[in-house]
Formats: sequence, C-alpha cells, structure tokens
Amino acid sequence: METRWNRAAVLGGLLMSAVFAMAVPLPAAAADDAVLVIGKSGDPDNIDPAVTVTNNSWTASYPAYERLVRFDGGSTDIAPEVATSWTNSPDMKTWTFTLGDGHTFANGKPVDAEAVKFSFDRMIKIAKGPFGSFEAIEAVDVVDPKTVKFTLKEPFAPFLSTLATSGGSIVNPAVMDKASGDDLAQGYLADHTMGSGPYQVKSWEKGQRLVMEPNPHWTGSKLALKEIDIKIIKEASARRLQLERGDVDIAEDIPIDQLNALKGKEGIKVVDEPSLYVTYLYLNNEKPPLDNVKVRQALSYAIDYKGIIDGIMLGQAEQMRGPIPKGLWGHDDNAMQYSYDPAKAKDLLKEAGVSDLSLNYLYAKTDPAWEQIGLVLQQNLADIGVKVKLQDFAYPTMRDKLNTGDFDIAAGNWSPDYGDPYMFMNFWFDSNLKGLPGDRAFYSNPKVDELIRKAASETDQKQRETLYQEAQKIVVEEAPYILLFQRNYQFAMRDDVKGYVYNPMLVQIFNFADMSKAP
Repeated sequence: METRWNRAAVLGGLLMSAVFAMAVPLPAAAADDAVLVIGKSGDPDNIDPAVTVTNNSWTASYPAYERLVRFDGGSTDIAPEVATSWTNSPDMKTWTFTLGDGHTFANGKPVDAEAVKFSFDRMIKIAKGPFGSFEAIEAVDVVDPKTVKFTLKEPFAPFLSTLATSGGSIVNPAVMDKASGDDLAQGYLADHTMGSGPYQVKSWEKGQRLVMEPNPHWTGSKLALKEIDIKIIKEASARRLQLERGDVDIAEDIPIDQLNALKGKEGIKVVDEPSLYVTYLYLNNEKPPLDNVKVRQALSYAIDYKGIIDGIMLGQAEQMRGPIPKGLWGHDDNAMQYSYDPAKAKDLLKEAGVSDLSLNYLYAKTDPAWEQIGLVLQQNLADIGVKVKLQDFAYPTMRDKLNTGDFDIAAGNWSPDYGDPYMFMNFWFDSNLKGLPGDRAFYSNPKVDELIRKAASETDQKQRETLYQEAQKIVVEEAPYILLFQRNYQFAMRDDVKGYVYNPMLVQIFNFADMSKAP
C-alpha cells in the first residue's frame, strides 16, 4: 500500500520533471569537441590510490595511473596492462610479472620493476583504504628492471583481480621529492597525481572543478580529448539543466524520476546497466544500544523496504537478500530477508530493555536518495518509538566521521572492485577493517572472522562458497547493517559522447583514453 510520503515523493518528482520540460531551452552542442565535461555532486575526498576507496574519487585517480593488469573491456576478465605476462607457483603464493615497454610517467621516466615495488611497498606501509585487498603480500622483489615478483603469506584467491583495482596503481617513485616528513607523500597525492595513465590532474579548485590533461608521454591509443573538466555541481536539478543545455557532457547522481524524464530526450542518452551496486545503512555496533543484537534486529524489522524501493527508487531496485548481491557467485537465494514488521520490532526493543531511544543518521547529498531514505527512516523508526535526527555533512566530512565511528546510523553505497564475494564479506565483516577500509559497522565476531579469512585463502571456489554462505547466515542474524536494495548503475550523457564502455567493476570510472565527442 502506498504511504503518504511515497505519493509526495512521486508527485514531487513528476512536478519537477514537468517544470524542466517547459523551462529548458533546446540542447546546444558543447563548445569544444575536445573537452569532456562531467558534472559531479561533490568533490573527490582524496585521489591518492593508496588511500582512497571511493568511486567518486576514482573518476579522477583511476585514469591517472596504470596497473600491472586491467579489466578487459566491459568484462571481469583480466588482461595485460603494464605486465605483458605472468606466472604463479603451484601453491599460488609466488607471482612473477614481466613488464612491457612503452609505459612512461608524466615526467618522462619509464615504468619499471622498481616503480612497481615502490608503489606496493608504499601502499602497504600507509595501510589505509585499499590495503585490505593486499594484506596477503609478504614481499615485493625486483628480479630485474623488467621483472617483479610478489610473495604472498598465504594463497589469496582473488589476487590477480586485486591488481586491476585502484589500489594496484603504479605511482612514480619521484613523488617522494614531494613528501613531507614521513608521510610518504600522502599530503601531495591527496590532490595531485603522478602516474603513467593517459590523463593527469592539472588543477583542482575544491568545490568548483578538477581539470585533467593528457600525459605528454602517453604512448597508448591516440587521445581525442585534450581536457577532462570535472565540475562540482551540488544540486541535482542544476546538473540536469546543464546537461540539457549542453554545458556538461555527463551528469552523475541524477534522481530516478529525473533520469526517467531524460529518457528519449533529443541529444541525451541514459546509461542504465545491471550492476552489483548496493545501498545499505551502517549501524555502529560499538555504540550502545546498537551493540545489542536485538536492537539492530528491531531496526531491520522497522524499515518499509518496499516503500523505499517504490517511493524513492520508483521500483527500479530490488531488496537485498544477504550481503552478497544477486548476480555474484556466493549469493544465497535462500538467505533470511528482513521484512517490514513494526510489531516485531517493538517486541525486540522491549526484549532488549530499550526505550526512549534517540539516534542520529549521517549522510551527504552526493547521492540524492540518501536524504529521502533518512526521511523514511525517521518516520519508520518513530512508529516504534525511536527518534532519528538527520545530520547532513559535506561528503569528505561524512567520510571522516565514518572512519572514526562518529555516528549511530549512516547511509552507504558499495560496488565491488572485482567480481568476488571477498569484496562484500571480507571488507564488510572482517574486524581488522573497521572504519573506511570496509567494516563501517564496526562489527566483530571471531567466528565470522575465521570463516571469511579461511574463504579468502581457499582456492577451491565451491569450498569458498560454502564458507561464505555459512558466514552470511551469522551476519544476517546479527544484523550489523540494514540491507536495503541493489540497483542498476545509471547516469545521463550527451549522445555525441562516443567510446564509453561500461564495466560493472568500474562504476564512476570512465575509459577516457578511448572516448571522444562527435563534432
């Protein structure tokens, strides 16, 4: 049954669509066919590949670097990039890569084995965001200038795929000239790039725009774009308006109702692709009373999942069933799924001995759905006697709070860097990864740690699946997160943008080197 807030959300979206249809002038061609303009809702938080784990940041950082291997086009298959070939030992603990020629940093220095070793040693020493995927590395050794060897502490099933992620980016060792004390140049690389990728950051005016220019020593495919201009446009309606006018070529984070209105508009196409992209809520398991499993279960039963999907996502999403999304091996079609049951939620709060509960909800406006979800959450939890205060922060501030645990409930999106349940089960639930590295619920269960760590080192996929599904049963029961929905990856672009290839592992990452704009 449609609730009052659902009708308001739908009617408000339709009204806004109608206003735009009357007010927006005919689309105009972008002024410069060699400049690609992207409209984003907020700044990247950090563009150091050894630090950031956000897709929003990877729009700028990923094309600035190369990696040993890459995802092959729109698939999850692995193909050579800097490495031309590789071998591994029978026990899967030693991996040796042979590097190719023609890969050059923006300062003219060639990419060699020393640069590879430097990059991984640096990332491991920093031990932030992406480190969780590389903890198995025991040593990286230079065999010769064109050969590098990785030794793992134990087998790590998705190791090769991790090398195609942002954390596997190869950084120019000359960055150490920019280091401040023992920060390993984190201060510099937070807003600069020093890679061998096709485009490097030229300038960044926070809150306004980030500009990228071609690597002068790029020897890959000929670059059609002379500049990538990433504009920060906080309001979704303004991003849509600029897209329709032709002032931007790609607009991200457009609400579902506005995307629907854009479909079929002259000069615009909407990218709408199946994905493993999920939206969920972090419950801070270390803060009373959320440290009580009955309270967390109560909150999971208090949520009107169908109302959120129908009212906010306009039916274009599916409620999650377990932490591993549909379409990824390891997903369990029989996993327990919470349903909207306020009476049961009240009973669980009573069993927990909790009353007069007040919680804060942390979010940013980078995702237009997060605020609407907060309003629904506020209403749903009020129905079981729980007060919710909405706290809106700039995205970088929100992420700082997530990292330190300064929240009760927080909104989150997640998409995997590679097609393996490790990206959900190990990142979300390993107690060694609390905070931004992945376990944003600050959850801890020794049995779950044991199961998921064993699954990561097991090389037999069927056995890994068994271990992950056993762990899933536990975490669904203990409800460290509220699992909301899985959705398609959607954004809008001008139809003269050519060459974009969607890869479900590279959400918000564009293959700029292959892209162009038709004159």
